[in-house]
Amino acid sequence: MLTFMTVRELYEMACSGSTMETDQIEYAQLQGWVRTNRNNGSIGFIELNDGTYFRNAQLVYSSDLANFQDVSKYLTGTALTVTGKVVLTPQAKQPFELQVTEVILEGACDNTYPLQKKRHSFEYLREIGHLRPRSNTFNAVFRVRSVLAMAIHEFFQDQGFVYVNAPIITGNDAEGAGEVFTVTTRDDGNYEEDFFGKKANLTVSGQLQAEAFAMAFRDVYTFGPTFRAENSNTTTHASEFWMVEPEIAFADLEDDMDLIEDMIKYCIQYVLDNCPEEMKFFNQFIDNTLLERLNHVLNSEFVRMPYTEAIEHLLKAKKKFENPVSWGVDLNTEHERYLCEEVVKGPVFLIDYPKDIKAFYMRMNDDGKTVAACDLLVPAVGELVGGSQREERLEVLQNRMKEMGVHEAGLQWYLDLRRYGGCQHAGFGLGFERFIMYVTGMQNIRDVIPFARTPKNLLF
Repeated sequence: MLTFMTVRELYEMACSGSTMETDQIEYAQLQGWVRTNRNNGSIGFIELNDGTYFRNAQLVYSSDLANFQDVSKYLTGTALTVTGKVVLTPQAKQPFELQVTEVILEGACDNTYPLQKKRHSFEYLREIGHLRPRSNTFNAVFRVRSVLAMAIHEFFQDQGFVYVNAPIITGNDAEGAGEVFTVTTRDDGNYEEDFFGKKANLTVSGQLQAEAFAMAFRDVYTFGPTFRAENSNTTTHASEFWMVEPEIAFADLEDDMDLIEDMIKYCIQYVLDNCPEEMKFFNQFIDNTLLERLNHVLNSEFVRMPYTEAIEHLLKAKKKFENPVSWGVDLNTEHERYLCEEVVKGPVFLIDYPKDIKAFYMRMNDDGKTVAACDLLVPAVGELVGGSQREERLEVLQNRMKEMGVHEAGLQWYLDLRRYGGCQHAGFGLGFERFIMYVTGMQNIRDVIPFARTPKNLLF
């Protein structure tokens, strides 16, 4: 009996140990692309990948095949439909092979195909972004990206959160950073005559809009694209990236940190469960401490440390930092990594930051110097998540806005959230690509974005 199957289905069947299922499938048909093709004149071997599984299916074809000579010349990248007998090979490296009876050419590939059987640098692969998903590394990266996105949705949906699509075009810049992309139909800067009647930009955050929905649905989250016009080419900066931004009503900073910890652990476990082959690959070829680090996080209780205590640890450190430390400074990655890798030796929340280095919407603590904010620091990366309890007191919020030069004119609607039944609430922001880098061990944000856009480099 001939059955159309995917490579994933064949692996699951062959590894299931169920003889009933394997006995029912004698011949299978696969469709995919040639990864390698070698032969000795009488017998040949093709590694075929169909995109459904990280590992390839091994095809064995002999000179008895009607088009043996043609098949033996098919190059890497060629698209095929293949029919053959399924043979279990539990003692071999792969649990099965397909003894080929028919090969149909679906799409030829010539010898200019740039992905050959050798290791290519990530720099080179970035130049052929339309082809790099076919390489092992990027096939694994973008599978994990997909699975991690599903983990985020499942985590929040299972807890009753409402998914909110925040606007991509907006009139505010959230924290007031000012580094935004302007959206306009004019070249004279006369925004009053523009499409929206005022200056508009691509969003840098959906947080403020999420707060509005939290006042109706209690627990909400956004997960969508955001944009920063910072002209930077560092390994952690991208012009277009995705953000996960939950907001929870009737909640304080402790509730916020509990939610962050639960989400991080859930998502890591989800990826380990659903991408085992990809994670083995990353651990072997990208970072051989990856699985150990991730499992350590899963089994850790996230420590909570005040910013002031963290500064004391840094001042006492024997390590010489490139950037000097004093109370009131914003910590750099070297400081963050020292705290979680050397002091805590695991994940740590830094809390109660100086108000002058945090956003206007964060709740003022009773000391008048610090705000109820948190940053989650993790080994090998530093900051992974940033969150806070939001300022629900109208007068305090207005004073903070004046103090920081944030104009009320465009944020009257945001102040309304405090006037009309505003309650204690909290939330956080997680850079999705930064999370992917952490889970995979990749070191450059451009290598976890399908079509990365950088200054002066708009490829697609």
